[in-house]
Amino acid sequence: MSDVEVSVVLPAYNEEETLERTVAVTLETLASFLPAGSFEVIVAEDGCDDRTPEIASRLADEDDRVRHLHSDDRLGRGGALGFAFDRAAGETLVYFDTDLATDMRHLEELVESVRSGEYDLATGSRWLPGNRAERPPERAVSSLGYNSLVRLFLRSDLQDHQCGFKAFDRVAFETLRDAVEDEHWFWDTEMLVRAQRRGFRVREFPVEWEPRGDTKVDLVRDVFGMGSQILRTWWQLSVSPRITRRVSAAAGSVLVTLALAVAVVVVFDIEAVLDAIEGADRGLLALSGLVYLVSWPLRGLRYRDILDRLGFASDTWFLTGAIFISQTGNLVFPARLGDGVRAYVVKARRGVPYPSGFASLAVERVFDLLAITVLAGTVLVGLVATG
Repeated sequence: MSDVEVSVVLPAYNEEETLERTVAVTLETLASFLPAGSFEVIVAEDGCDDRTPEIASRLADEDDRVRHLHSDDRLGRGGALGFAFDRAAGETLVYFDTDLATDMRHLEELVESVRSGEYDLATGSRWLPGNRAERPPERAVSSLGYNSLVRLFLRSDLQDHQCGFKAFDRVAFETLRDAVEDEHWFWDTEMLVRAQRRGFRVREFPVEWEPRGDTKVDLVRDVFGMGSQILRTWWQLSVSPRITRRVSAAAGSVLVTLALAVAVVVVFDIEAVLDAIEGADRGLLALSGLVYLVSWPLRGLRYRDILDRLGFASDTWFLTGAIFISQTGNLVFPARLGDGVRAYVVKARRGVPYPSGFASLAVERVFDLLAITVLAGTVLVGLVATG
C-alpha cells in the first residue's frame, strides 16, 4: 500500500525552459512541511513537441518522488489533469501552473486546507482582498469580466475561477469528474461551480501572483470558447432540470402553434392559398400530401444513418420527431436556428455531444444540396428533351 498522501500534478505543454526548475522548487517546498515519502510530483506531459518529454523522463529516473505521464495526443488542460489525477496515488490532489506564477509560499496553505479534512476543494484567488496580482490591463479586464459572468449566470460565490493553483480531496474529485464535460481551460471553472452545487466545502484564499512569460491562453479564441461553456453549463444546471416531459410537450405545442400562425399571417396569403387548393387537381393534391408525409420518416432514416456513422445509435421515430421540431423552429427563428434545437434534443435525450450533433447537421445539409442538384439536373434534362 502506498504511503503517498499528496499528489501534485504539473500540467506541462512545451515547458522545456521551466520544467526542471519547477520540479526542483516543488519538491523542496513540499519537503519543508510534509513527511518524507508522503508526496509525489507528477509531470503530466501533454503531447509536447519540444524537449519536455526527455526532461520529464530524466527527472523521474533521477528522483523516485517524480513520475512522468506521457500523452502522444493533446488532451487539453482539463484532460491532462483528469488523466493524471486518475493515476495519482494520493488522497489530496493538487495542481498548479508550471511557470510558478503563484508564490510557492502559499503551497502549504493550499495543501493543508484539503489534507486536514476541513475543506473538499481549495483554490487561490487573485481577486480577493489581500492578494497581490500583477497582470497586463487586457488580461485584468478579461479576467474580471469572465469571473463576473460566471458569478452571474452560474451563481458561484467565488471571485477567481481560473487561478491555476488548486487542490481537491479525491472523493470530491471522483464525484465531480464524470459530470465535468470540458477538457480545456473551462475545466477549472466547471469543477468549482459543480462542487458548490453539490454542497462540497470550497475554500478560496488570496495569493500573490505574477505572470511569467507568455500566456498560452488565446484571449479571443479561448475567451469566446469559455463564454459558450458558461452558457452550456448554465443551461445544464439552471434550465435543463426544469424541462420535464410535460414542459417539453407544452413548449412543442406552443412552438407549432406559433409557427403556423407566422406561416398563415406573415408568409402566406391565406386567401390565395385556399383559392389555389380549390382549383387544384384533387388527386395530385392528395398524392403530394402523401409524399410529404412519407418524407418525414425517410428524413429520420437518413439522419439515423448519419448519426450511426458518427458512432451514435438511435431509433428512427425519435429522430423523425427531432427533425420535425427543428424544422418547425426554422419557420419561427431566423438563420436556421431551429437546427440548434435539434442539436439540444439529441444531446439531452440521446447523449450526442454538441460537436457531433452540429457535425451531423452539416452532413445532412450536404445531402440536401446533392438531392437538390440531382432534381434540378433531372428537370433541366426533361426541359431540354421536351423542347
